[in-house]
Amino acid sequence: MSNLDRQAALQVCGGRGFVVAEPVRELLSPRHVQLGESTEVRRLLPNLGRRMVGAWAFVDHYGPDDIADEPGMQVPPHPHMGLQTVSWLHQGEVLHRDSTGSLQAIGPRELGLMTSGRAISHSEESPRDHARYLHGAQLWVALPDAHRHVEPHFQHHAELPHVTAPGLTATVILGELAGAVSPGTTYTPITGADLTLTAGAEVRLPLEPDFEYAVLAMSGEAHVDGVPVLPGSMLYLGCGRSELPLRADSDAGLMLLGGEPFEEEIVMWWNFVGRTDDEIREARDDWMTSDRFGEVKGYDGDRLDAPEVPAAHLKARGRVR
Repeated sequence: MSNLDRQAALQVCGGRGFVVAEPVRELLSPRHVQLGESTEVRRLLPNLGRRMVGAWAFVDHYGPDDIADEPGMQVPPHPHMGLQTVSWLHQGEVLHRDSTGSLQAIGPRELGLMTSGRAISHSEESPRDHARYLHGAQLWVALPDAHRHVEPHFQHHAELPHVTAPGLTATVILGELAGAVSPGTTYTPITGADLTLTAGAEVRLPLEPDFEYAVLAMSGEAHVDGVPVLPGSMLYLGCGRSELPLRADSDAGLMLLGGEPFEEEIVMWWNFVGRTDDEIREARDDWMTSDRFGEVKGYDGDRLDAPEVPAAHLKARGRVR
């Protein structure tokens, strides 16, 4: 998915200096962003208070939207580099196309994982005949320097491992949780899991003390470590936890995001993750003037033009503002 903000800001993220090395309960409120013609998203990362959680560098939550009489998601071809995109749905379907030739419909609780590596472009759209509701999350994972120039590729996994407990089903999206390992390719120690809780459930989820974590609320009424987290908001939890108490007042859906704190500082602007201001500017120019990012074939419409990069150079600010 693209960051369609026409006033995209240059940001430096990563580095361990601002990782909270102990358990905290920091509630992050979203910023509302229009995506395409008819989809509004709630952007949780990067946030005014925090830019990354492990290698997770970008989190959008959208829906549930009634798109019965709407085109639904319509994101034209756009570029990426230096990151992985994770498409995750609770309702609806998204059709993915990319410049490697991939064409894949992604349904609820199926993993669509695109590794941009050195350069890729893709589009995402609701099929012409689509379900009434669209509800999901789009996330980016920053690639470490050793792997950020890998060949671009796309993976689709319809079957993913589960962790179960009374009142809980956890689907492991990326990385590992409680011994269950996702088939999705990862490049840093990371965890991503979809948590389905039934009303009245009280469970404790095992965590890695060296990881930092956050929980995104997708639906329902749930308490995370005693904090009520409403749909479309995210609770940052810091590090130093071996377990996480969860309680559901109704049927609820959450996403657990975590990982080893990302050591490297990254430069993120529009749809690019790099290391320097010059690298970002070069990528923007390449998208506009060269064939570096390839061509998305089959999309009915024009590709996105990149916004102008701000004139000022970056000022490193670390993981939090």
